[in-house]
Amino acid sequence: MNKNKAKQNTNIIATNKKARYDYFIEQTIESGISLCGWEVKSIRNAKVQIKESYVILKNNEVFLLGSYITPLLSTSNHVQADPVRTRKLLLKRYEINKLRDKIEQKGYTVVPLKLYWSKGNIKLEIGVAKGKKNQDKRQQIKERQWKIEKARSMKN
Repeated sequence: MNKNKAKQNTNIIATNKKARYDYFIEQTIESGISLCGWEVKSIRNAKVQIKESYVILKNNEVFLLGSYITPLLSTSNHVQADPVRTRKLLLKRYEINKLRDKIEQKGYTVVPLKLYWSKGNIKLEIGVAKGKKNQDKRQQIKERQWKIEKARSMKN
């Protein structure tokens, strides 16, 4: 069982921890991502950041904006590397329709959660999320501190 967990952790390329702190994640969807060759090479070296990125729907298509993939120095000279270009997410029509229905409700948005390898392909896990208020965040911090204190007292 521990071997499976270790194997899963090596597949994760980048996570968006801030998303789980700022939002209640209600539903997650695995999507493919359309990338250039230099981007795949960069992602293999873990030169990617999805912390400040977000997902939008436009013309019945889903796009990832704001993700930063650092161009490698060994990239070809004839390729103009744009580290923050808009990348298309690969979803099926019914998944896009479900996302659109959720987003049209007040207070919902779509955020990227993690980027990982799956059977040799790069996948992005996106989540349908609802924003947290400051009081919710404070409650979460209190619960986390309580768990730590409880674990310390059980240890002693």
